Amino acid sequence: MNLILLGAPGAGKGTQAKQLEEAFHIVQLSTGDMLRAEVASGSDIGKQAGEIINAGKLVPDALIVSMIDKRIDQEDCRNGFILDGFPRTVPQAEALDGLLSAKDLTLDHVLVIETDDEALVERITGRFTCAKCGAGYHEKFRRPKVDGVCDQCGGTEFTRRADDNEETVRTRLDAYHKQTMPIISYYSERGLTRTVDGMAPIDEVTRQLKEVIAG
Repeated sequence: MNLILLGAPGAGKGTQAKQLEEAFHIVQLSTGDMLRAEVASGSDIGKQAGEIINAGKLVPDALIVSMIDKRIDQEDCRNGFILDGFPRTVPQAEALDGLLSAKDLTLDHVLVIETDDEALVERITGRFTCAKCGAGYHEKFRRPKVDGVCDQCGGTEFTRRADDNEETVRTRLDAYHKQTMPIISYYSERGLTRTVDGMAPIDEVTRQLKEVIAG
């Protein structure tokens, strides 16, 4: 079973991919994680990618497709995979089609986690973590039981990701709508797209996704 998981930044793709990975015994393929692994391994792809990333440039589609090509040939992908973070544009989707066709593989579903932009901005900008143990909190939805004290370790210092600010989040959402919405149409024309309510509680989103996949 081969799946693509699409959703805006903060929609919970990584969380849901892990749930589907366990439920259906398929492998989550996050292109970001794969790139980091290739760079760390010192492979030919990793060396090329590392130079490009260090120069502050975007890794070209051809290199990412080569990386995916190599990865899905590994034994743990025999039952299938979930692509998380790729494709992001129609040309990438077309390149993926060519890769899968050459391997006599097909996509089963393109799963879209639908969300509300304003709710996502609130969800992302309110996040903070314990600087000591990394426990996650939110200004509105999950505050520490005692203000300023971590529930897990008692730490009193907290941090926020530098990109968890409203301007950056809105820029990322705008890029998602411009780049990824055409992909949804691209796959919808082939009857592959399935949509779930990403604003529901996490467990409910998981249930919807499993129901779609199980058919």
